[in-house]
Amino acid sequence: MAIKQADINKVRASVLGQLGNRVMIQLDRGRNRIDIQEGVIQGAYPSVFTILIDDESDKNPPQLLSFSYADVLTRDVRMKLC
Repeated sequence: MAIKQADINKVRASVLGQLGNRVMIQLDRGRNRIDIQEGVIQGAYPSVFTILIDDESDKNPPQLLSFSYADVLTRDVRMKLC
């Protein structure tokens, strides 16, 4: 399955519409490892978008993660509004 530019544009528009909202992300790390975290969509750029992960506990400092829109299309990253 080839990823089409129109599909990437749809994902980009969807992320832009949710800018600043809290989301739950499920990351497929490979070899049956799945990471689930909550964060806020910080920015949407031409090729990537960023999510700020801020743990409520003081154990972990805030992290800024970036993902490509193709990650969403290939289901390496799944997002759901909180």
